[in-house]
Amino acid sequence: MPPAPRARPADLFTADEWAPFQTRRAWVGPLLVLHCWGVIGLAVVAGVLWPILIPLCVAVIGTRQLGLAILMHEAAHGGLSPNARLNDVLGHWLCAVPVGASLPLYRPYHLSHHKYAQQPEDPDLVLSAPFPVTRASLRRKIVRDLTGQTFFKQRVLFAFKAFASRRDEDLAEGAVVTGRSVAPFLLVNAALLAVAVLAGVWWAWFALWLLPLATWFPMVTRLRNIAEHACVEGSADDAFRAARTTRAAWWERAFIAPYWVNFHAEHHLFMHVPCWKLPALHRAVRGKPEGGRMVVAGGYLEVLKTASAGTTLPASG
Repeated sequence: MPPAPRARPADLFTADEWAPFQTRRAWVGPLLVLHCWGVIGLAVVAGVLWPILIPLCVAVIGTRQLGLAILMHEAAHGGLSPNARLNDVLGHWLCAVPVGASLPLYRPYHLSHHKYAQQPEDPDLVLSAPFPVTRASLRRKIVRDLTGQTFFKQRVLFAFKAFASRRDEDLAEGAVVTGRSVAPFLLVNAALLAVAVLAGVWWAWFALWLLPLATWFPMVTRLRNIAEHACVEGSADDAFRAARTTRAAWWERAFIAPYWVNFHAEHHLFMHVPCWKLPALHRAVRGKPEGGRMVVAGGYLEVLKTASAGTTLPASG
């Protein structure tokens, strides 16, 4: 099948209008990585000092673990640094490996997703194809995430090749390409555990790193995946409908969608625009007539209502 339809900057913008989206600042990507780890560190300290805050800290840390995956995604597009070597070191060792991913494995997988977005060859099609589902089905998926079942499937069963098929919605985007990066993941996490032990709070690694990684992180990753492509009509034929953008309130950015990941339609239109420029790109595209064809949701609750609007088929026989 031919690649997914594309949009060219010249189709929408003059050279002067497009120029701001082509520039990259070398310090922004490293600063975002520092910010992500800084938020994680502050949440860990808060949880250690005031254990009553641990449930809140788990949500904050799990969202920033997703943030690390998002910054790995940015690195896959060369967006963390104009220096290719620094981009890959930051994206792999400081973003991908701590959450069990691998930038070298993820990059070709993800670029294939862009090339064939929402077409049969799209490796992420399994994430959006089942939707809409029933509310009960969506609830079961979220329960699997929050109880660690999804984490167990991705990090234990997959590592031991316990799956007969890789076309499993709990495995796509991440598990298939990261299940082979077990050794670096264990090495980095052993180092994090050692730091906790030396600090005299050995339990903090389990409660404030492993627990978020096994529960909140899979859940918000699923919500991100649903919001990006599920129930988007015409995505295989129209570049402006290849993905959904979700307007995110402050609390959604804090607990579900960090680092502008909610601007996914703009990212699919022009995938080399840095993530921190996506809000401005959103305004620019929406100001053009073609921008009216984009799918824009008012929030993640609206997306979940759409994605769980399926009906239960009557039993046969």
